[in-house]
Amino acid sequence: MSIIIRDMTKDDEYYVGTCTHVNENNNEYEISCPRRISWLRSMEKHGLRVKVALLDGVHAGFLYIMPIEINPLQIQGRDLMIFPCLVSQTKFSKKGIGPELIKAAEEETKSQDRNGFATIGYFGDFWFMPADYFLKLGFKVAERRGEEVILWKNLNQNAEPPQFREENYKFKHIKGKIVIDLFWNRFCLTSDVEAQRVRDVSSEFGNDVILNEFSAVDQRILQQYGISRRIYVNGKIIDVGPEIEKTKLREAIKNALNKLD
Repeated sequence: MSIIIRDMTKDDEYYVGTCTHVNENNNEYEISCPRRISWLRSMEKHGLRVKVALLDGVHAGFLYIMPIEINPLQIQGRDLMIFPCLVSQTKFSKKGIGPELIKAAEEETKSQDRNGFATIGYFGDFWFMPADYFLKLGFKVAERRGEEVILWKNLNQNAEPPQFREENYKFKHIKGKIVIDLFWNRFCLTSDVEAQRVRDVSSEFGNDVILNEFSAVDQRILQQYGISRRIYVNGKIIDVGPEIEKTKLREAIKNALNKLD
């Protein structure tokens, strides 16, 4: 069994751009893929790297890592690297893919002369970025907010632990209108696809709906609001896990419209 970790090549782009959903005939993912790859490539000059894992020559996972100054998550700090997402496919579990990607992330952190690297993980019954997994790999808790936690590895005694950004959202009412405030980022496939769904559904209601977009890959927006991904309908959070279903958003908009009468 041979594991190879490499920086993303042209041959890896489709795998990374669809977040492993290759050849699934999912039109939304297929359309999102080139948008995301274009953004990822554009940020390489700022230090972003995508580490891709191959197991016996087959794609098995990947990890994004980037300087904290350009990361789209609710983490702030300095002289650190951030990896917002580590993907290790279930069919390759227990093969050592995750630890090898973490090693590559640490090497990249050192090569960019940073003091440590961090991510956001989750405690509880949540499949995405499980905190306990990273704790077993030697990460420490920098800050916890409910079930959400910043985990980091300190590579320098002078390193300062990262912190959560403070959220600063205030709903601005517009009489007679439904206002949708969409916080999203192109980095994440789920968020990118979701943003397009929100645009599509919002357009169905014509002038009754005003859509405001806040892209977290714009650091000025992220610093101002401290939110990476969220949907508000007239100031009310619409709970999402995977990409929001269009039917759920339509229902939320219709309910809000009924309250205007």
